[in-house]
Amino acid sequence: MGPGVAVECLEGKNGLHLYEDHFLPEIIDPEKLQPVAYGEKGELVITTLTKEAIPLVRYRTRDLTTLNADHCVCGRTTLRMGRITGRTDDMLIIRGVNVFPSQIESVILKIDGVEPYYQLIVDRDGPLDTLEVRVEVNDRIPFDEIKVLETMERKIEHDIKDYLGVNARVKLVEPKSIERSAGKAVRVIDKRKKQ
Repeated sequence: MGPGVAVECLEGKNGLHLYEDHFLPEIIDPEKLQPVAYGEKGELVITTLTKEAIPLVRYRTRDLTTLNADHCVCGRTTLRMGRITGRTDDMLIIRGVNVFPSQIESVILKIDGVEPYYQLIVDRDGPLDTLEVRVEVNDRIPFDEIKVLETMERKIEHDIKDYLGVNARVKLVEPKSIERSAGKAVRVIDKRKKQ
């Protein structure tokens, strides 16, 4: 179907201009499956208008984003799609809060001394969901200095609570101890499904 669904202009750099002559985009609430207003976050759904071999009607991309109908400074009048902030198929619900691994990753990447390798372990303690975030430290952090590690863990826990509104227990682990996979990384281990 060509180079893609949208492209960012050089002038505005304020969202991706959708190719509305080829695609009919909409944003829906991923749970209610109803359209939402421009500017509201939801799941991107597209219908192809010019594809002949395999036309798609209301294809759910699973990408969470927004649509903006305001005119761009570059002069284009097509809808603009905001930055993709997560995926509906990655969403976890922890104590009533929607949590995306990408949100946890954005917190982790701001911390000096850790690597971008992490795992989320979701479990249940009685009726309550629990979230443990395992994060690899890098080689510069001495793994035998308990005080340093505890301070980093508390900082990450605080930042997650501040950003997402959910309590998480953070456990720093040694470099290269989180399993690497050849395909898509296994970021979430949901033990609730096994109970």
